[in-house]
Amino acid sequence: MGRAFEVRKNAMAKTAAAKTKVNSKYGKEIYVVAKNGGPDPETNLSLRRLIDKAKKDQVPAHVIDKAVEKAAGGAGEDYAAARYEGYGPGNCMVIVDCLTDNPNRTIKDVRLPFTKTDSKIGSPGCVAHMFDHFAILGFDGDDDEAVLEALMMADVDVTDVEVEDGKVSVFAPHTEYYKAKTALTEAFDGINFEVDEITFVPQTHIEITDPDDIANFEKFMGMLEDCDDVQNIYHNAIVKN
Repeated sequence: MGRAFEVRKNAMAKTAAAKTKVNSKYGKEIYVVAKNGGPDPETNLSLRRLIDKAKKDQVPAHVIDKAVEKAAGGAGEDYAAARYEGYGPGNCMVIVDCLTDNPNRTIKDVRLPFTKTDSKIGSPGCVAHMFDHFAILGFDGDDDEAVLEALMMADVDVTDVEVEDGKVSVFAPHTEYYKAKTALTEAFDGINFEVDEITFVPQTHIEITDPDDIANFEKFMGMLEDCDDVQNIYHNAIVKN
């Protein structure tokens, strides 16, 4: 499988302007998860995971608290999840996940980067079947057998455990996230998860080497990241400059 999660481009750079976008996206997602599953992270495990992730990405506490309080108040926007798929520059496969309160606006905003880079937005499911929906947990270590044993003892349906350069990577179906993390936390005192996410991992990759395709890919990603409704972008491209 390889350390495929590292191939995926980070959604935002850590610049001040991009940080504002990160905070906004987290605020929206926390609001939706808290509104749908309840504002208490002790009972809403999806909210707990999202808050932990936001804190790791240095989202200020007031952004998190405001989103939860807004959801608890019962008022606010009515967001819905939307997913778009297609083929980007260099014929790479792309999944774009959004949260929207105006689907007509969102599809126009997402379609534009495809149009402007000679790419093709497709029908639902056209590329998603070529990605695995994984929970990925990464931490320091070198004993994959001990990790696998701990997961199996907890009856976790683990897909793969890899060790590379003193780092352990655990891949499991996204539905096994909480069982896997709990099992590892209980088995290894003081464990620190450097990678802690639920994501789409491509089954195959495509190298982009043509300078025009590389330029278009960077433009494509930049335009998508600038869309307010876009939450996450997944692709199978490896850019070879």
